[in-house]
Amino acid sequence: MTSTSIADTAPTPTNSSSHETNIPIPSQDVDELNPNAMFDGNSFVNPFASPSTSAVESSSSHNVDPSNMHTFYQPYPHEFQWTKDHPLEQMIGEPSRPVLTRNQLRSDGDMCMYALNVSSMEPKNVKEAMTDPAWIDSMQEELIQFKRLDVWVLVPAPDNISPLTLKWLFKKKHGEEQTVIQNKSRLVVRGYRQEEGIDFEESFASVARMEAIRIFLAYATHKSFLVFQIDVKTAFLHGSLKEDVYVCQPEGFIDADHPSHVYKLKKALYGLKQAPRAWYDELSKFLLQNQFFKGTIDPTLFIRHFHNDILVVQVYVDDIIFGSIHPRYTQLFSDLMKSRFEMSMMREMTFFLGFQVNQSSCGIFINQSNYVLEILKKYGMESCDHVGTPMEIKDKLDLDQNGTPVDATKYRNMIDADYAGCKDTFNSTFGGAQFLGEKLVSWSLKKQDCTVLSIAKAKYVSLSACCAQVLWMRTQLTDYGFHFNKIPIYCDSKSAIAISCNPVQHSRTQHIAVRYHFIKEHVEKGTIELYFIKTDYQLADLFTKALPADRFNYLVRRLGMRSLSP
Repeated sequence: MTSTSIADTAPTPTNSSSHETNIPIPSQDVDELNPNAMFDGNSFVNPFASPSTSAVESSSSHNVDPSNMHTFYQPYPHEFQWTKDHPLEQMIGEPSRPVLTRNQLRSDGDMCMYALNVSSMEPKNVKEAMTDPAWIDSMQEELIQFKRLDVWVLVPAPDNISPLTLKWLFKKKHGEEQTVIQNKSRLVVRGYRQEEGIDFEESFASVARMEAIRIFLAYATHKSFLVFQIDVKTAFLHGSLKEDVYVCQPEGFIDADHPSHVYKLKKALYGLKQAPRAWYDELSKFLLQNQFFKGTIDPTLFIRHFHNDILVVQVYVDDIIFGSIHPRYTQLFSDLMKSRFEMSMMREMTFFLGFQVNQSSCGIFINQSNYVLEILKKYGMESCDHVGTPMEIKDKLDLDQNGTPVDATKYRNMIDADYAGCKDTFNSTFGGAQFLGEKLVSWSLKKQDCTVLSIAKAKYVSLSACCAQVLWMRTQLTDYGFHFNKIPIYCDSKSAIAISCNPVQHSRTQHIAVRYHFIKEHVEKGTIELYFIKTDYQLADLFTKALPADRFNYLVRRLGMRSLSP
């Protein structure tokens, strides 16, 4: 219903105040009606399209067999030729078994190393894992980290204390092409048995919002620098515990001399209620000691100023993205983290929190095609029929009184305003989209928690929600060095704008909760300015209305989305 984007095709808006906005109207570089649109004079090329099979075959004209490739890069007596005579101590599995090859390996020789050291099987329990050398090595690697970081100490079981039990988790880690690149074993605590006030005090830990990550990427695009990512290995093991916590010995690795002993934890383990908080405190303390400062309202954003640049770092638990205009500062941060923690190799950001990211000279493109394919596969819909729009026109749904209740935990991702759209509660639904320049960084769709008496009041409530999001973004951008005033918000209801600009509270709005009236204060201060926009140019209609296919596709392109189909 509301949008901070300025539509260049919209008519001249009616200003709600006498002030002029100081934000220029961006020009539209993409022809909305032309599927082969141009980006800055260059035809749009799908950066995510996989190379064709013919291209792959033409690049391998010699038909190299990867089983004959030597992938261990250390000198041998016959170092000037390839050989398949591997030393027995480097072999995994039964040497007499035939070598398995994959078509995918023929297009990338580097993947041969993964094929020799990882398992495609994902065990369900320790018994299954113990039958595979790759998973045994993975579990041993986890316990080696425990010893290196001095995580615990073996002690006699204390009286009147029930130690927490442990559990092995096994996960195959996939690369961008969905190839297994690592077997990850994680030893976790069954923390749901902990009692607050006895086993832990504080458990809250800050997590970056998705909007904050998109703002980070928008800033990187604006400054034209590469974004890198790095992750901390066994991050939670670095957090120190304030409480006494005892755990049982892990299954499959019982001490033969002291089978009845338990481990007393010195550091946090995955699964403990206080583990995320302990890790965040450790990381935050380290960065603050090295001349970083936290974001004003985002404690997961860390910034360090230099005389001619800034280094920006965004943290999501143990996954970290960072960047700077000058490459030497990114390398400086990588070296700094490696001096304190065991880190993965610094690499260009390509896959982060389910996002597939492609960075090019044209900008940063993000998509979630792999996630969509996983959802389709999970529910057996790989071969389902396509539809033009996600909602049927003139289709009204109400509660299914006799049906099976829906599991709300399975999918709760997607959420202008309609009026009394819910047939059971008569609450309205509002949606909004926020842009930074021409980049969509935030959007929302939510059913209002109050019942209003008109469409104008429904839009007024949604204006307040959009204003709150805009003010959060405004403060977030201040940490990046951008200061905004008179931020435009576009609404397709003149009545809602009139209510927002009228400082007098009258009887017709008395039933609206007081918390929604704060927008009046910010309109009066000049922090935001409200503009009327015709429904034809209201991008947020996409979130609240069932639209024809042509209208839906038009709004999708106006929001900045492009098809990934080659």
